[in-house]
Amino acid sequence: MDRKIILTGDGSHSISVPELNVPYHSIYGAVQESMHVFINAGFYQAIKSTPARQIKILEVGFGTGLNALLTLVEAEKIKTKVYYEAIELYPLNNEEIRTLNYCRHLNRPELQPIFEELHSCKWEKEIPITKYLALLKRNDNLLNLAGRRTGPEFPEPMKLFELIYFDAFAPNAQPELWTKEVFDRMYAMLEPGGILVTYCSKGDVRRAMIAAGFEVEKLPGPPRKREMLRAAHPIVI
Repeated sequence: MDRKIILTGDGSHSISVPELNVPYHSIYGAVQESMHVFINAGFYQAIKSTPARQIKILEVGFGTGLNALLTLVEAEKIKTKVYYEAIELYPLNNEEIRTLNYCRHLNRPELQPIFEELHSCKWEKEIPITKYLALLKRNDNLLNLAGRRTGPEFPEPMKLFELIYFDAFAPNAQPELWTKEVFDRMYAMLEPGGILVTYCSKGDVRRAMIAAGFEVEKLPGPPRKREMLRAAHPIVI
């Protein structure tokens, strides 16, 4: 997959994939979009219902590692332990990782070695990155991971998460990842009361989430985008 690093509107980098005609983040600002959608609407909302100050997060689309980096920063601020599992089929190469300017953009240049470790640490193994964040990366397809079930033929039990960052490529690029069948699996991977957040607000995506059992709300989107979606796995009393 050919990729090129681009500068977005807030001065932070993203990556563009010409063959899919899609960027990894909003061209109007990668960091501001991730903070708005995944941290403010996702992480901090999920923390409200996790009084133990620990949370399990699944990211669909590890990509540049920006969401993981921002989560690490916020977790340290509020002293919350995070287990972070991420799926990525096409990891970045070393040159791309070193070029990305997120740590400089955040005025945290001392985080650069940690950012690089997020990418360079072993796959398929839980790695303690900091005191507050443990990372497990899976070099796999979402449909394979989400389809795992418990039983003797599946020795690894399916984890349940309090929060899912659904950051897959846009539906026009990867429509197979935005179906009711996929959201059925995401629903099954969330704890009751858990939430899924995504930048996408298309009507057919919202309807697929509702058909899978989610309670879905539209929220104001990041700059230059009208709406985003937050979906909850309801608690049945």
